[in-house]
Amino acid sequence: MRLTPDTTELLARARGDLRMGLPVVLSVSSGAVLAAAAETLSGERLAQMRALGAGTVLAITARRAETLKARAYDGDLARIVPPSDADLRWFLSVADPADDLNAPMKGPLQTVREGSAALHRLALGLVKSARLLPAAVITQINDGAAFAAENGLTRIESTEAEGYLTANSPLHEIISARLPMEVSEAGRLHVFRPEDGGEEHYAIEIGRPDRGQPVLTRLHSACFTGDLMGSLKCDCGPQLRAALAQMGQEGAGVLLYLNQEGRGIGLANKMRAYSLQDQGFDTVQANHRLGFEDDERDFRLGSDILKKMGFCAVQLLTNNPAKIDIMERNGIKVTARVPLKVGETAHNRGYLATKAAKSGHML
Repeated sequence: MRLTPDTTELLARARGDLRMGLPVVLSVSSGAVLAAAAETLSGERLAQMRALGAGTVLAITARRAETLKARAYDGDLARIVPPSDADLRWFLSVADPADDLNAPMKGPLQTVREGSAALHRLALGLVKSARLLPAAVITQINDGAAFAAENGLTRIESTEAEGYLTANSPLHEIISARLPMEVSEAGRLHVFRPEDGGEEHYAIEIGRPDRGQPVLTRLHSACFTGDLMGSLKCDCGPQLRAALAQMGQEGAGVLLYLNQEGRGIGLANKMRAYSLQDQGFDTVQANHRLGFEDDERDFRLGSDILKKMGFCAVQLLTNNPAKIDIMERNGIKVTARVPLKVGETAHNRGYLATKAAKSGHML
């Protein structure tokens, strides 16, 4: 019996290390790098990484590079060469757009165009999955296995990890229990846990839906500000309550509550996007300036949960065509789209218009 961690477990450990400001070692047959999240890295550890003398770069996504007018020779990312006297503040100013308007001239930025960026891509994928700013400090090292062992660091083999970050982790139902609610006393809450150590997701079952018939379904992404605090900047809270109310009225339905806050970038980054919106950027522009795509959510989670619960067809409460497409492509037939147009306010009118114009929402 082996007690050593497998690749899934090592990736979960690496995410935890990066959130704590600890570097990880990433390896391929041709070499290795030491990688750290720019957001959590301390000045002392940055100095130690640069003292290794093998050349340090800051890897950022092509979205962030576009904002900074830096050339992304690697397509989806750019490897920025820091000035010799760059301190932690320089790295953070390139990684974080918070002061872009106050200090717009961060360059000219020199970017690397030679050599493989495979390990830099893996580092950015790990940092994003840890819900941190998508920027990684990378230093070349010689013997990855020896360096990790000497320093007690987590080491990830790139060839073994390939595909793990983009695959949807298998989900397992942990428990379900009766949950009487205002909209229906016949409620039941199911808790699903992914194998990769990520956040749990929930299914709220109203009544006793017939598994052989299309079930009224809502894929709802967690929104702390809207669902709990009654934020007027989005329509999430009203959509949640309207979907549950409709299921209660019809006597049956399934609401999938997916823990993908801020379109999958996490609450801290969502608040960063809100701050950028206060500077005049729309919701999509704010995400891009942070280095994220328009929407980083994985709706395959929803289809996986439905299949686990025995459903194969839905009437989908949504305004988002991407959800319909994902359901269909992952084996869940969408027999009807049920519009969910609620919650427009003076505070979110521009946000909703952007969702319609740039993300194709049917509003």
